[in-house]
Parts: sequence; structure tokens; C-alpha cells
Amino acid sequence: MVNATINGKAVQVPENTTILEAAKLNNITIPHLCYLKKVNEIGACRVCVVEIEGQDRLVSSCNTILQEGMKVITNSPKARQARRVNVELILSQHNARCAECVRSGNCELQTVANDLGINEFPYHEDLPAFDWNMDFPLIRNAQKCIKCMRCVQVCDNIQKMNVWDISRTGSRTTVDVRDGQDITKVNCTICGQCITHCPVGALTVRDDTQKVRDAFASGDKIMIASVAPAVRTSWGEKLGLTHEEATQNRLASALRAVGFNYVFDTDFSADLTIMEEANEFLHRFKAGELKQYPMFTSCCPGWVRFIKMEFPDLVPQLSSAKSPQQMFGAIIKTWYAQILGVEPEKIYHVSIMPCTAKKYECDVECMNASGARDIDVVLTVRELDRLIKSEGIDAKSLEESEFDAPLGTASGAGHIFGTTGGVMEAALRTAYKVVTGSNPDANAFKYVRDYDGIKETEFEIAGIKLRIAVAHGLGNIRKLCEDIQAGRVHYDFVECMACPTGCAGGGGQPIEEGKELGEGRGRILLDLDKKMNLRFSHENPSIIQCYKEYLGEPLGEKSHHLLHTDQSKWELWK
Repeated sequence: MVNATINGKAVQVPENTTILEAAKLNNITIPHLCYLKKVNEIGACRVCVVEIEGQDRLVSSCNTILQEGMKVITNSPKARQARRVNVELILSQHNARCAECVRSGNCELQTVANDLGINEFPYHEDLPAFDWNMDFPLIRNAQKCIKCMRCVQVCDNIQKMNVWDISRTGSRTTVDVRDGQDITKVNCTICGQCITHCPVGALTVRDDTQKVRDAFASGDKIMIASVAPAVRTSWGEKLGLTHEEATQNRLASALRAVGFNYVFDTDFSADLTIMEEANEFLHRFKAGELKQYPMFTSCCPGWVRFIKMEFPDLVPQLSSAKSPQQMFGAIIKTWYAQILGVEPEKIYHVSIMPCTAKKYECDVECMNASGARDIDVVLTVRELDRLIKSEGIDAKSLEESEFDAPLGTASGAGHIFGTTGGVMEAALRTAYKVVTGSNPDANAFKYVRDYDGIKETEFEIAGIKLRIAVAHGLGNIRKLCEDIQAGRVHYDFVECMACPTGCAGGGGQPIEEGKELGEGRGRILLDLDKKMNLRFSHENPSIIQCYKEYLGEPLGEKSHHLLHTDQSKWELWK
């Protein structure tokens, strides 16, 4: 252990602890902008500088190790003045029109500048010109970039996609797409991890809330919202609700208050996905199609983009099952349109997702199996929260209400789709029933749950041994795919989620500075599953009704037409 003082307070921390982390451990705040623990510890912004007694030069606290006997002053006149100048220089190259920025109120630069009492800019504003494809789901505003390098490091070291890089030199040094390319021409999976780790509004998701307002204003549409599993874990975070207050039923009420005619649970179509995917896996396994390579899950469009760009030879191994979002769109614009007695064009379907890549997925032309556009608009959780706020709705005061029937009924298996391992666990529950004719213990396959990156295990169903793997985060997935191609490992069934911790940590989730909340959100879904009386997709009465009244059977002709896709035909961008 190391003994030192920070602001006169005696502290004791493990060896090799930085000054910044030592301060955090002792509830001492040091402002910072570029720092991300174990990801970006390069001292680029110089906002976290502190003074050390006996040293003339200030040091960046994020990458300076606290030494035995060191006396640190975090807010000395010298440190404060340097910090203020550094922030003022950053602001001189930053579009500070905060009122028009979606990160206003949740911006680290804004917070630091306010805390330092900066209310005027002493330096000449010098904003770079930039050109960007504003139709792309991921938007970069170069005039807001503070060159903190977080996006570069997250993309390089966590996702290992190397989309971002340093551009130009000297005072014109900035961050841009690698080699100055157009974002649509590089291998960007649109996972959105760069967005959720950007401390300002330089990286955002394309805002589609006005499209939804316009649809409401038209007055001639039946407005339907569907809510993804992971949304229920996070939608209240920026609305001032506790987890206990931000229930899925209060969310249903909030969406009705916004103006939606029907509110459905995408967990219904997660159950539908399991019916198709579990049966597809068993069919391909029994047919001997998985002797060399496994079948991969297909519900994450970021992962589908990744495999198409990075491992195209493995694309045929993807399940042909659409994601729950796209299955829901097809069902709403066909079966449910018949129930309502309207043409599919009369329905305006808004899918609410924790994901940025879903905005891409709904635009894939070959997805529209209903004859209309299956999903009209995808909103992230952040857009949903802005929509609720813009309508002046006090979500906390709303009475709870149920999702609408029949597409609002879901099982616990549908809930856990939103966390890593959940798709695999749900699929194995139903596969077991198909093979043996009876249900397993609902917790029999919980060993696929893991937040370390790659989880591999084996299960035996009716004497058949299945080799299983689950991976989340594209860096982990890349390693897994390389090992599979090289023959170093072999599995029968593999789940992949582009974002660390799966959808719970998705690129469309609320941003909480310095906190990785995906694992905690995922555990909420696991707890919800545990409390459910209905825990198997194949026992969902609405799923049974849907097949009986409309689809026929899993993998049947109608199911195949509406609920399956050929990812080899997906264009990466229009």
C-alpha cells in the first residue's frame, strides 16, 4: 500500500494507483475530460492537472502514479489557472451553442466550464469546416470535437474496428474517419460505442424524433410503439426515475401519453425469434450442416455488419432468422393489420431500441416482407427520453398500465434477450423442449451468462452434446471468429452481440459519464426473468395464437417469408 496526502487528507491506496483514481477512492473530485479508465489514460486534455509539493511542473493526474509520501494539491491557484486556460483553449475550437446540442445538461465540457466559472471566451473562436452524410445513423460534428481521443481508443482497443484516427498535424490536429474516408466506406458496424464514450456532442445518433412528431401531426396514421427488452432497464435514468419507479408498465403509460394508439412489447417477437431460431438450429444440426462451423445468432445488426465486412466466408453460418425488431415489424404490418382491418400503410410503427445499428437494419431493403415498410422509424432510448420531455410529461406521476394484447405478452426468455448470453439461454430452453418433449429447469442453461467477453460451455440434451459459445464486444468476437476459422476451437451454436454486455450496454442507451452500466442493466433483466411465471418462449399464449391463426408453424412457408432473411443480400449502406 502507498501512503500519501491529497489536499491535506491522508490517503492509503494500492500500489500503481494513479492520482486521479486515488482521489476518486477518497471522494476527492479532480475535473477531467479525456480520461477513461484502462482505455484512454493519455493526459490529452490537461484538464486533470494537479500540483505536487516540491515539483515545479504540474502533472496530469490521470496517468501519474501516486508515490509514497507524495503531497498532492488538486486545486491550487497554479493548477486551477492552468486548468482554466486549458478549458478556455478547448472552448475556442468547440461549437459552444449548447442550447442546440443534444448533450446539453449531460456534457462534461459544459460541466467543467461551469464549475470553473467560465462565462466568456477570451480566445478567438476557430471552428473547422466539415462535411458529413447526415443520413447515416452515426453523426459526427467536427466543430464539437475536443480531440480527447476517447472514440479512437474505444474503437481501437475495445471494439478493434479502427474506424477513427488522428488527422492533420500541429494546431490543426483533429480526429476523423481513418484515412479521411467517407464513413459509409469504412468498416463501421454502427455499434455506437464511440457515441456513448464521447464526453461532448461531437458524436451523436441521427435524430429521428421529428419524423415521429410529423407522423402524429398527420392525424391519419395508427401510431404503434414497440419496446425492446433492454429499454425497460434504462428509460427512466435521465427522467429522474429510480429503477423501481421506471417500470415497463409506467413506460407503456408514458408512450400512451405521448400519443401512441398501441404500445407493444418487443419481447413478444423475441419469443417469436426463439421459436424460429431454436428450430432452425436443431434442423441444421441434425442435417450435419454444422460439422465445420457453428450456427451464429443473427439478432444484432452491428454483429451482422461486422461478419459481412470482416469475415464474409462465415456469413452463411448466420441464422436466417430476423431480429426481434424486424419480426415484429413484419407481424404488425400483416397479422395485426388484419386484426385491425386496415392496410399496412395505415400503420406507423416506431421501434424503440437501445441500439444505433437498428436504424441501419430497418433501412435494409430486403427486410420489408409485409409489402410495406415494416419498421417506419427507430428511436434510441436517448431519443425516447427527449420525446417524453418535449411533450411535458411527468413520467413519475403516471399510473402504470399494461402493454396492449396480443403483442404485449412476453416470457422471461424474451426479457433476457437484452443481455449477453440471453439469446442463447432462451434458445436452449426451447430447443430442449423440441428435442425431449418436456421443459428443462428454467435455470438449466444459466452457465452461458458471462460478462468477461467470451464464454464457452457444453450441454447435453437427450444424449446429444452441444458445444456453445457466447461473445460480446467486437474485439472479443474478432478473436472468436479467428479461432473458429483457424480450427483452434469448434462450436455448434454461437451467440454474438456487438456491444459489451449486449443490448444493455448498447450505443443507444443513456450516457452516464465515467460509468459502464450495461452489466447492472443486464442483471435487472435476469431478475425480471426469474420473477416471471412464464419463462419459456414456446409457452407464450400470444405466440401460440400467432402460429395458430396466421403463421402456421416454425420454419413453415409463411414463417420463412415473413420472419427470415438472407444476410448475403444486405447492402452495407445505400
